[in-house]
Amino acid sequence: MAEVILSSGEKTFILHGIDADFRNDGRRQCEYRSMEIETKLMPQTHGSARLRIGNTDILVGIKVELDIPHADKPNEGKLEFFVDCSATATPAFEGKGGDDLATEISNILTAAYQTRNAFDLRTLCILPHKKCWKIYVDVLILQCGGNLFDAVGIAVKAALNSTEIPKITTATLDGGEPDIELSDDPYDCIQLDTSNYPIIVTLCKIGDNYIIDPTLEEEVCSASSIIMSVLPNGKVSSIIKLGYGSIQPSTFKKMLQMGENIGLNLNESLMKALKEESQLGQRQVIGFLR
Repeated sequence: MAEVILSSGEKTFILHGIDADFRNDGRRQCEYRSMEIETKLMPQTHGSARLRIGNTDILVGIKVELDIPHADKPNEGKLEFFVDCSATATPAFEGKGGDDLATEISNILTAAYQTRNAFDLRTLCILPHKKCWKIYVDVLILQCGGNLFDAVGIAVKAALNSTEIPKITTATLDGGEPDIELSDDPYDCIQLDTSNYPIIVTLCKIGDNYIIDPTLEEEVCSASSIIMSVLPNGKVSSIIKLGYGSIQPSTFKKMLQMGENIGLNLNESLMKALKEESQLGQRQVIGFLR
């Protein structure tokens, strides 16, 4: 992750501000920065989204292709995450500098979507043991300005919400071999049902308090964080702790309750924004992203 060097005086200033529930940018402890989300930016993909929050900029592309189910899961499709930390985001990502962070984000996304309550892979099955859909989720970190995990989680859900899978007109077995025919109409597609997909919420503990949507400077002041994936119904599909600092059981319980409430509100706000965007109709995309 991008490195920010702070003096002890700067860290103390940030800590005292959070104690007073007044952060450097004027937010309270439980407030997100404003977000900008765009979907269907790349026509060559089955779904895409770009999210900007502060100085963090995330681009997600979705690709769908036919594949063979895993032998131990013959009735399920496949979902894979790939994360790339662009060297333009920060010099620390040059070479293989961002590989560890990319792996960590990919593992967190996998943990968030691994349960059937979050993503039922059975909906991607076409012919058991023979054919299924495989979804590739490619995440590109264009700029790093803090709170990467939440930003990636929101961008991934927005991209999946815009994903359109080609409609299958025929799926039969011919001599034991699968015979799959897709619709000739490029607009004859099926949209993924993202109503149960999770949102990732990071609670960053600084001093005796915990905040959401930390900036890079606030992340430097934190000794531990909890990363939760929260479903739209308020259930938690995964919890991961980062950092070397300890968290008291009573504090941990309060952080979980706050994370669930924030996840509920964030899920509702995101789906409302995506619905409003879809009502705007088809847009013309010119150039790489615009």
